[in-house]
Amino acid sequence: MKWASSLSTLEFIFIATFVAFYLFYIIRAVRVGKKLGNPIASLLFKFILRSLAFGLIIVSLLGPSFGETTKEIKTVGKDFFICVDLSQSMNAFDVQPTRLEKVKFELKNIVEAFNSDRIGLIMFSSEAFMQCPLTYDNNALNLFIQTLHSGLVPNSGTDFSPPLKMAFEKLNQEESAESRQKSQIIILISDGEDFGDTTDEMAEKIETAGVKLFTLGVGTESGSKIETSRGFKRDNDGNEVLTKLNSTSLRDLADRTDGEYFEINEQKNDVERLINAINNIEGELKDAKEVDAKSNKYFYFLMSAMVLLILDLLINVKIFKI
Repeated sequence: MKWASSLSTLEFIFIATFVAFYLFYIIRAVRVGKKLGNPIASLLFKFILRSLAFGLIIVSLLGPSFGETTKEIKTVGKDFFICVDLSQSMNAFDVQPTRLEKVKFELKNIVEAFNSDRIGLIMFSSEAFMQCPLTYDNNALNLFIQTLHSGLVPNSGTDFSPPLKMAFEKLNQEESAESRQKSQIIILISDGEDFGDTTDEMAEKIETAGVKLFTLGVGTESGSKIETSRGFKRDNDGNEVLTKLNSTSLRDLADRTDGEYFEINEQKNDVERLINAINNIEGELKDAKEVDAKSNKYFYFLMSAMVLLILDLLINVKIFKI
């Protein structure tokens, strides 16, 4: 037998109080019985009955567990890659403090919301690079998120195809990937300026495989200048570049893959809606194992004590005969 807890100060107080009051009662009854010349043997029955009831209550408070049983523990979760655009346009400040800094802040909220799922991080512009493979280690993932900046990737435009291809291939490299495709997700975060030629082909593969794709647009339709270390970015003619959110390409990409489009701008933040959408996707069983378990059987002892107390109330014992 195992116990959920040991005797504490509270139990010792109960025991001491019971013993003190009952001893006082017995001593007083014995004295009165001797003076009246009555037998006191009948006190023994009540004493045993009440002592047993009190002892059973104390045992139930300690939470006794016994008997052998097993319990199945299941691990259910999802796998998803977050693809973050690190092109120079993500340094625009139409979303404060900048588009990229806002994304980094919200990514930590997403990671916290799915701490029991495996999450990977891909950074991209015209090319894609694996920043963090699928992992349960949220601390490591948050560290990689914090280090994201536009200088980590070549800045020659934005192409959605490389990050989508990398995420799709990595998800399908997992064991039994075909049986878990319903729980596989890709999140593409960008300001929407896609200059790639093979995005449509990649979107078709994702849609056919049943992998869920969500897109998150960051920026405003009015746009913003792009701040650099030498001021604002300029084109070949010397004019300051104005970058605007191109939500159309992101919306089309989500529609083609039966996904959903979300947005962050100066007036709204759809990250909470994105989290809810991911939560609505059913996770797949990844592991199941049997563990030994013992259940708390306190109620057997408590019910026995209640029965004895009821008997104590129903049975009358004459202590004194006058």
